[in-house]
Amino acid sequence: MPQEIDITDDDILYAEKTLLPAGKEFDDERKAFIRDFRTIDLQAVPGSGKTTALLAKLIILERKLPFVDGSGILVLSHTNGAIDEIKEKIQKYCPKLFSYPNFIGTIQSFVDQFLAVPFYVQMFNKKPNRIDHEIYNEKIKSFIEKPWLYKLNFNKACTDKVAYIKNNNEGLFYNYRFESSNKILLIKNLNEEVLEINKPRGRTRAENYSDYTHEEKREVYKWFFEFKKSILKSGILHYDDAYFLAERYLIKFPNIKFILQKRFSFVFVDEMQDMETHQYNLLEKIFYDNGNSVSVIQRIGDKNQAIYNSVKATDVWQDRAVVLPLNESQRLSKPIADVVKKFALYSNENFDIIGRNECTIKPHILVFENVNIENVIPCFAQIVRENDLENSEKPIKVVCWNTEWKEDEKSRNDVTKHRLEDYHKTFNKDKGKPKLDYENLKSYLLYFEKKQTLEPIRKNILNAFLKILRLEDVNTKDDRPFTKKKLIDFIKEKDVKKYDTLNLNLYNWSIGIIQEKSSEVWREIKEYVPTFLTIFDKAISLSTTFINADNVEIRAKNVEILTPTNHYKENGLEIEITSVHAVKGQTHCATLYLESFYKRGYGNYESERLRNQFIGVQTISETLASVRNSHNLIKQSTKMAYVGFSRPTDLLCVAVHRDRFDSFLSEINSDVWEIIEVKYNSE
Repeated sequence: MPQEIDITDDDILYAEKTLLPAGKEFDDERKAFIRDFRTIDLQAVPGSGKTTALLAKLIILERKLPFVDGSGILVLSHTNGAIDEIKEKIQKYCPKLFSYPNFIGTIQSFVDQFLAVPFYVQMFNKKPNRIDHEIYNEKIKSFIEKPWLYKLNFNKACTDKVAYIKNNNEGLFYNYRFESSNKILLIKNLNEEVLEINKPRGRTRAENYSDYTHEEKREVYKWFFEFKKSILKSGILHYDDAYFLAERYLIKFPNIKFILQKRFSFVFVDEMQDMETHQYNLLEKIFYDNGNSVSVIQRIGDKNQAIYNSVKATDVWQDRAVVLPLNESQRLSKPIADVVKKFALYSNENFDIIGRNECTIKPHILVFENVNIENVIPCFAQIVRENDLENSEKPIKVVCWNTEWKEDEKSRNDVTKHRLEDYHKTFNKDKGKPKLDYENLKSYLLYFEKKQTLEPIRKNILNAFLKILRLEDVNTKDDRPFTKKKLIDFIKEKDVKKYDTLNLNLYNWSIGIIQEKSSEVWREIKEYVPTFLTIFDKAISLSTTFINADNVEIRAKNVEILTPTNHYKENGLEIEITSVHAVKGQTHCATLYLESFYKRGYGNYESERLRNQFIGVQTISETLASVRNSHNLIKQSTKMAYVGFSRPTDLLCVAVHRDRFDSFLSEINSDVWEIIEVKYNSE
């Protein structure tokens, strides 16, 4: 069992002085959690300071390190951003916590380091080259676009069928994974269904269609199995492959979980509601172990905010025997808290949201029509000004669930289907969004993190060169893809003059992009690539399309790309326009929630599916009991509204179309909601 931890009043005072503003202290709810070292769950309402309470526990544990049994502390979260926040706030106070034998990182990094990579090394006597979904997809694409049919030594009849499937359903090659069990290996698609091989119809008439026989399907399935295995052996792994390897490791070496339990006597999982099923199951198997674990595991989060795990209707998080609540919200005002709690999907007799922020502004509903939908955001801006909120240090944002349209033009032009693009015509989900990997060289020159240095631009250009090398099958001596460091070291060792030339070019190209000369830089890099490849005794071949693709616009004023573009600006007031997913965990001064079309069922919009919660006449559970055929849509809409509505400290606005307002919300309580008519341009 983990060593006994005694939290003194002095420990609590130390945490308060370190983490809280002068004169502030933790309330009884937070103190109860900080002092509790049992295997428990913490369910915390929005703005309750759950992360601060966790940080308090961690900096107090720092004072107790090292433990006498040599064990450590494991802190996991779902995203790098959450881990960065933990590091930013307490790393300087906790040097022991951020060193061996402790580990603070994402669930993915934990699985990679402690399970997937060790097992991969055991299987193949080498480390995997890369664990990344974009690089994985790139590997698949390069494999199936080459003369790949006969690489796996299957007969021509089988490979012809695979080629036919590729021509009619290429996505199948990307979207399946190995699935592990005690006895067999299966391959499943992303819907957790075992891969079934069916002959695509293509353009064949229905009357001429004949599916593959059972034996033919078995042969093609074997091809896909070997294909997937060959990608795995190559060292290029999808993130999901890491969980498959972790499962196999635990099956083959079951003592690993006991070793990990002894290594980490205390395990804290933040944002637990965002874990996918396979992540949840893995953590439970290792650190809960049906209640037999020697580790203490504490799961922290809010079930009502589970929107990252595919907005699943059925949440995987099952409560422990002991669940501690944090019901007091330091973020929300009483008027906003009273509205938000109506949209809680999970509540019991102990659930409440108590708004401690002293603001008294009522939530607003902005009623609009098709002809003035583009005036909704300006109307919100006016309300912000009327309430003297425009100079707040906290951001002001507009959020929406459906941010883009993926259907045909007929659907896009359907005036009954509203999405973010209809409210704000210039919205582009991917504008200025930095990634690791892009489809063409030009994109690397456009999308990078804006900083005060040239380093992000330089890194992007080097990443582009790394992709060219991967496309041309150029690897290191040990047959692994180059990294930026290995690339620089290799060139420096082989030819110092070429190394100096590359460094000078990288500097000049970075300056050129800052000076809004992206087109010139793109041309210069294209001219340089043949020289670059001669270092590796290669010429441009398979990377031609990547280098020359011209399907990304480079603007004359590149500064528009280097700054956020999805904004509404008016007389010094700047409002960011984004998705609900993007703002989860954030605190705003004011938030406008735009209802949007999402599938057909029990209504198409939040104001239809959640009509009873807007009016406040019944709970979500009562709504679900009365509408059995649309449970999933109602649950998904509820979670999105709960997250979106709970961002602001002062002002919550919700945009609802006139037809839906009149049909479903006409009896809404005006003591709770302020109803505003969006004006026309001519008024």
